[in-house]
Amino acid sequence: MNAIVALCHFCELHGPRTLFCTEVLHAPLPQGAGNEDSPGQGEQAEEEEGGIQMSSRMRAHSPAEGTSVESSSPGPKKSDMCEGCRSLAAGHPGYISHDKETSIKYVSHQHPSHPQLFSIVRQACVRSLSCEVCPGREGPIFFGDEQHGFVFSHTFFIKDSLARGFQRWYSVITIMMDRIYLINSWPFLLGKVRGIIDELQGKALKVFEAEQFGCPQRAQRMNTAFTPFLHQRNGNAARSLTSLTSDDNLWACLHTSFAWLLKACGSRLTEKLLEGAPTEDTLVQMEKLADLEEESETWDNSETEEEEKAPVLPEGAEGRELTQGPAESSSLSGCGSWQPRKLPVFKSLRHMRQVLGAPSFRMLAWHVLMGNQVIWKSRDVDLVQSAFEVLRTMLPVGCVRIIPYSSQYEEAYRCNFLGLSPHVQIPPHVLSSEFAVIVEVHAAARSTLHPVGCGDDQSLSKYEFVVTSGSPVAADRVGPTILNKIEAALTNQNLSVDVVDQCLVCLKEEWMNKVKVLFKFTKVDSRPKEDTQKLLSILGASEEDNVKLLKFWMTGLSKTYKSHLMSTVRSPTASESRS
Repeated sequence: MNAIVALCHFCELHGPRTLFCTEVLHAPLPQGAGNEDSPGQGEQAEEEEGGIQMSSRMRAHSPAEGTSVESSSPGPKKSDMCEGCRSLAAGHPGYISHDKETSIKYVSHQHPSHPQLFSIVRQACVRSLSCEVCPGREGPIFFGDEQHGFVFSHTFFIKDSLARGFQRWYSVITIMMDRIYLINSWPFLLGKVRGIIDELQGKALKVFEAEQFGCPQRAQRMNTAFTPFLHQRNGNAARSLTSLTSDDNLWACLHTSFAWLLKACGSRLTEKLLEGAPTEDTLVQMEKLADLEEESETWDNSETEEEEKAPVLPEGAEGRELTQGPAESSSLSGCGSWQPRKLPVFKSLRHMRQVLGAPSFRMLAWHVLMGNQVIWKSRDVDLVQSAFEVLRTMLPVGCVRIIPYSSQYEEAYRCNFLGLSPHVQIPPHVLSSEFAVIVEVHAAARSTLHPVGCGDDQSLSKYEFVVTSGSPVAADRVGPTILNKIEAALTNQNLSVDVVDQCLVCLKEEWMNKVKVLFKFTKVDSRPKEDTQKLLSILGASEEDNVKLLKFWMTGLSKTYKSHLMSTVRSPTASESRS
């Protein structure tokens, strides 16, 4: 995460000051950051935790070298700093953490080495301890702009027995140029920064209580109430944070905490590059997932009440209830949440076409694309589910309603893919209906000849498939355009299965765009039939089968898209533009 975390302090003598800051470096370390240690000096401390290797590298600077560094530093001069304004000792090169996973370095100094970053941090420090303060002066706040960056600031007090009011004012700030990322990271930063502050306040409180117990300052100040305040403190106007917390390793610990904070906050949120707007399938899947989450929350809230009201089942009744589970939960299968339990029996559409034969597959695919009910009768549940998993790829997600396996017939309005056991009786009107197709799976006789390409398929060699319908599709029938293109892709042996899948995705998206145009034209704008016929001719979908397909696929449009169109039409600007 490209950000800077800093600890700031309001000094009673010099005003807001930056005490300690940690920044991210993707490039080689700057000069003086501790990467040019001599072999004799080495590393004083090294740790590895969470993929970050921390090293505090001390270097003894010569007076001339120290003078050059100080003169080039953008920070304040020594004369403008007191003990409370200073964190690292003179000549301290800072702390460095190496992230081995990403080759990123986290460097901590009292001030950033780059003049522009110093100016940004300085301004954020002044604002966090002066004008940008929440009520009560303790707590988090957000401020910033595009030019100087956006800041998450958390102000707090540290106990000090020698300070005015027995406390000193500090803040932890996080500066970033990405406003959205910083706002989305607010809950995470608030919790982790609050933990760092609590630890600092806890250490300072112990020191404060020990000092008050040894030499109470309140009574002493009351006895010298008329003594000038600055003279009364006898040079103790500024105390370092290490003195207030009695922790000599304070800055090393803060560096570790700030470096971890930057790494963890950067790992929480990731950006995904989307090529264009999300597809209708993606929108429908997101909507159905949201509906499932709402249903699960409703079930969780009512679970306790149902357990209290549930009768005691006799022995063996629980098993019978569990056997009804697939049929009852089948209404959720249309949301795309179910998956075949074993390896797929049908590997692809091309494989299914080879197994069923070209005429039977064309009839089956025609009914699938038209939205008619597809019924599979078989004893093998995995085979039925595998068939549905392959056939559903020809339809938009919103048009798929599956009941994987049921012990009774379900009406077409509930599902367009229905799996049944062989003994289930199908109503006569369905058997003779032109809006249904039935695939019966029988045990194959030994003398049965299997289609070409399936001789080595042991899982399907024992089955025989019979496809029937009240309205058989003639071989010379033109059919919908998309069906002809699908068959052309399946018969082209130069195209691999993955390429055919991508062709299918493109075809579905092409026809879903035509569906959107037709929906906008007929349902939203309410154009007359003559104009609709002209539109269908322009779209290349004036044939009867294409019109039926578009009307069926219109039911698969997402609620998001429909509501967007309706809100656009109802808006004042849209009505003015149409008039």
